[in-house]
Amino acid sequence: MSLFNSKEQEKNAKPQSASSPQVQPVHSAPVPSPVAAAVEAKPSNSNGAAAKPAVMPSSSSGAYLDAGSRISGKLNFETAARIDGQVDGEINSKDSLTIGESAVVAAQIKADSVIVAGKVSGDIIAVHRIEIRPSAKVLGNITAPTLVINEGALFEGHCAMAPESHDDRKVTVFPKEERVAQAAGQKPA
Repeated sequence: MSLFNSKEQEKNAKPQSASSPQVQPVHSAPVPSPVAAAVEAKPSNSNGAAAKPAVMPSSSSGAYLDAGSRISGKLNFETAARIDGQVDGEINSKDSLTIGESAVVAAQIKADSVIVAGKVSGDIIAVHRIEIRPSAKVLGNITAPTLVINEGALFEGHCAMAPESHDDRKVTVFPKEERVAQAAGQKPA
């Protein structure tokens, strides 16, 4: 019997009755998600060693700026965000913000929580937590109630372990003469 002989196959086929349709099962291979596909693919570098797979975030994880992105200005995120590109300006996020290893950010950052694995030049203020990963380089002041700096990370600046709140502070400025007199322990005239 030939595989390409369709007339012979038609003769041997049994006619189906119209009253009882037969449903044939469909077998298909599961479609991998972009994350699973990126993890399964193991490209090698020039040394022949397996390179680190690039894991793309799924669309439900929030905003994502890829390594080819370059943004200048003010960014506002309502959901979780990840930045792997270049940003100059200001970043505000009501949720978590992740600065990836390939990111270069020169911005003032305010977010719920911040994870830094790339380069950041600018102040970082987090409501809950800041984590600076081993590959990170942070040049600027950081403020958060919880701070994690991993071994190998570079941090240059000041840190405060409390959320910054300008509303609770009261500042009184004395004229110069009064400041000099108070420093000397005298009552101003």
